[in-house]
Amino acid sequence: MNRKDSMIVGEGYPFIVPPAALAVVFAYTGLFWLTTLCSVLTLFVVWFFRNPERVAPSGKGIFVSPADGRVLKVEEVPRGENLTGPFRKVSIFMNVFDVHVNRAPCSGTVSAIHYHKGRFLSANLDKASELNEKNSVVIRTENGEDILVSQIAGLIARRIVCWVEEGIHVERGDRIGMIRFGSRVEVFLPRDAKVSVEAGTRVKAGETIIGWLR
Repeated sequence: MNRKDSMIVGEGYPFIVPPAALAVVFAYTGLFWLTTLCSVLTLFVVWFFRNPERVAPSGKGIFVSPADGRVLKVEEVPRGENLTGPFRKVSIFMNVFDVHVNRAPCSGTVSAIHYHKGRFLSANLDKASELNEKNSVVIRTENGEDILVSQIAGLIARRIVCWVEEGIHVERGDRIGMIRFGSRVEVFLPRDAKVSVEAGTRVKAGETIIGWLR
């Protein structure tokens, strides 16, 4: 699997190079305010596509957050995508200032990937979970548990990127994809998992423990 461990995500360069090039051109022609504007825009885009290293906690049965951001809701649901539950679903909202690289909440084999076209409602709305464009990755643990991670596009986010394929093995905290410019990620844990976060909790992908098997 491509580790995607560069400091800046490769998908970001088509957004970084144009404003950077314009900043150089405007600086050369003496247009100070346009140079400043393009430079600030370049720095923002570089910041958005940052890809920091993370060290996942060790321990049996631990689940880590798949995304940076704020927990919107923790709830029990009867199903997730093509999987029957019940599950404990943790919904996480990523704003434009959060790291947008998504990570595997646990170790296991990617058993299925489901992509669904949809709308682009604001990702902090509950109905975005059902109506928006999304990509769902199912990770089967060595104990046979199916853990579902759903990448959901938002009002500004219009591009979901998935870096994994069916059949590959991932370790807890591995990078699995990203969503561009604000979005939502949901993780479906087994019903008997103990969830350690609640609405309003700030989490970091690959590092924050969001639950564990009892």
